[in-house]
This record gives sequence, C-alpha cells and structure tokens, in this order.
Amino acid sequence: MGLEYLGHFEHLVLLALIRLGETAYGVTVRREIEQRTERDVSIGAIYATLDRLETKGLVKSRVGEPTARRGGRAKRHFRITGRGVTAVKRTQEALHKMSDGLEAARSFFA
Repeated sequence: MGLEYLGHFEHLVLLALIRLGETAYGVTVRREIEQRTERDVSIGAIYATLDRLETKGLVKSRVGEPTARRGGRAKRHFRITGRGVTAVKRTQEALHKMSDGLEAARSFFA
C-alpha cells in the first residue's frame, strides 16, 4: 500500500483518539474535537469517519458491555492502530514542510 495521508477531519479524529486513549467512543471523540477546535461536529460525521478509518486499517473498534444507563446499549470503543499513528505522523510532517518558510509571506495572511 502507498503512503497514507489524511484528510483534515480524519486527522482531527485520529488526534482525538490519541488524546482520549481507552475512553474513546463516538461521543467523547465529538466532544474532544468540538472543545479543541471550537466548531460544531455532527455525531454522524464522527461515526462515518471512524468507519472509514477502520476500513482503511487506521483504527480498530470493539463493543463494550451493555449498560442500564445507556438503555441496555453497548458503547463502541475505538483505538488508533500502528498504521494510524504512522498516517498521523506522515500528515503532520507534510503540513510542517508545507508551512515551513511561510513567515516570508506574512502579508498574504494579514
């Protein structure tokens, strides 16, 4: 398989998974992204992205135990895989390389 680069939202979701560790499931991922980026995110977008990332092998999921608090429903927990970590690193490196030296173009950002 070729080099894996992430889209913006995929990148945010994987960074949230890294931050959350064992507590990562759809609602906590959404909350983490909303709090850190100050943007509204639909839960549908979170789950669609997590499903796509799992298909790509960048995350894995497991279903927890059903709880009475959740009306007998179980949480689906997510964790980043080694390939996911590599994709995050590769994407961040690319962003840093593209950003390097932009100080000279400061007037463009004013």
